[in-house]
Amino acid sequence: MTLIELLGNEPLRQHEFPVTRDKVFLAHGGDAPLPRRVAEAVAKYAIDASTGDQEKFVYPSILSAGRKLAAQLLNCQPEEIAFVGPTSLALSFIASGLKFRKGDNILIYFEDYPSNVYPWMALAEQGVEVRLLNARGLGVIRPKDVFGQVDENTRLVALASCHFVSGYRIEAETIGSWLRQRNILFCLDAIQTVGAFPMSLEHVDFLAADAHKWLLGPCGAGIMYVRHALQEKLHPPIYGWHNVRSPDFIAQEQITLRSGAARYEAGTHNLLGLVGLVAAMELLLEVGVDNIARELLRKRSWLVPALHSKGYKVLSADSPLENASGITSFDHPTMDIVALHEKLLAANIITSLRVDRLGQKYIRLSPHFYNTDAELQRMLEML
Repeated sequence: MTLIELLGNEPLRQHEFPVTRDKVFLAHGGDAPLPRRVAEAVAKYAIDASTGDQEKFVYPSILSAGRKLAAQLLNCQPEEIAFVGPTSLALSFIASGLKFRKGDNILIYFEDYPSNVYPWMALAEQGVEVRLLNARGLGVIRPKDVFGQVDENTRLVALASCHFVSGYRIEAETIGSWLRQRNILFCLDAIQTVGAFPMSLEHVDFLAADAHKWLLGPCGAGIMYVRHALQEKLHPPIYGWHNVRSPDFIAQEQITLRSGAARYEAGTHNLLGLVGLVAAMELLLEVGVDNIARELLRKRSWLVPALHSKGYKVLSADSPLENASGITSFDHPTMDIVALHEKLLAANIITSLRVDRLGQKYIRLSPHFYNTDAELQRMLEML
């Protein structure tokens, strides 16, 4: 199935994405509806699992398939992929698994989603200095902003690949390359870009992304990436039968971890979630992430001026192409944004309502590749 075929064939689009039958769903930056093939894969597995041992129907082949597909999406190696669940859990694994010395500092952005703030803040208890990055606008983090706020004691920089409200997409490759040259670790919360934009992890050390947004997968079926060269240095914060070698399920006198990123998967996997994640990744790779990215940027390119023409203020409206994303958030100087959000909801147009630290409310649009221009026009007419 190609993107052109999907957008040009309404019965096919409604078949593949049942949500389109009665809703205009523009909130993939929140919790995405499952595509038909993802829901069917999960349902089939659930029915199969009612007839016998849950694991025997998909395990361990689902792990191998999932790692290979995730590696294709992220341009990395399968053994660098772990399945530990939500983004918050993966980032907490990374923060708690690294060894820091007193006097070390890390750089984070306080206005990021809390999943990428709290795990790093907690390191202050170990004597780590947690520095808060200054940016010129909400989520508008330029490479020079990072370069100017690290020093010889900075061990790690943790940022989001794209801000969850403003939609500003950072130049991760430029930032990561500069940090690598200075032996500073780089961690990405990439939940707002994986599945929507191509990823290059050549200069990224750690990454986390749950499946329930742009990946179009189930909640809690996320991806954690750990660069191979760092797997001996990132210690698993939890231990269990799966990540520690236990022949015949018998505990050994020595703790010997599994090789590769499987060392971070302590216990039984979320097999229902992984079945859905595999089906979702297959769908995205079939359509092509490059094609998806171009389509998302095309939508945004005419959405922003269309909103401006109606008097709305769009966050990061003047972002260069390399910093734009699938997220477009807007407010209005006089309109009640909450009431407008509810008006759209009543018309089965699903958007997200978000708020910044100062209390300013925004309607956040996050259409995916299968949303049509006609759906977006319908939303604009409601404004």
